[in-house]
Amino acid sequence: MWRGRAGALLRVWGFWPTGVPRRRPLSCDAASQAGSNYPRCWNCGGPWGPGREDRFFCPQCRALQAPDPTRDYFSLMDCNRSFRVDTAKLQHRYQQLQRLVHPDFFSQRSQTEKDFSEKHSTLVNDAYKTLLAPLSRGLYLVS
Repeated sequence: MWRGRAGALLRVWGFWPTGVPRRRPLSCDAASQAGSNYPRCWNCGGPWGPGREDRFFCPQCRALQAPDPTRDYFSLMDCNRSFRVDTAKLQHRYQQLQRLVHPDFFSQRSQTEKDFSEKHSTLVNDAYKTLLAPLSRGLYLVS
């Protein structure tokens, strides 16, 4: 049941392209036409190109991808890089992201997706805790 709800939520929030079926493997032609300058999906080999910052799932096969280690907490939580943060917006974004990547939703998926889910969830928790508290937010800003 959660897959249908999760898919609908992902489409509403813009994380999941409309009309992309579940776990559809990328065709050989599409893979050869895709630019080789971009990272590829671990599951289907599909391109993972521009606009990656708001994608957690492969647009071709919908597999959860590895978190971007270079992404900062402000962009992850969709906040302005400033000391002033709208905590209500921050909390809403936190809940939104946890509904996407929480490990409970990946119990029936591959071990790779389970591992990525744990990493994403930990990253979201750390970002939320850091940006929620003024002292840790200020320290994060100056680091």
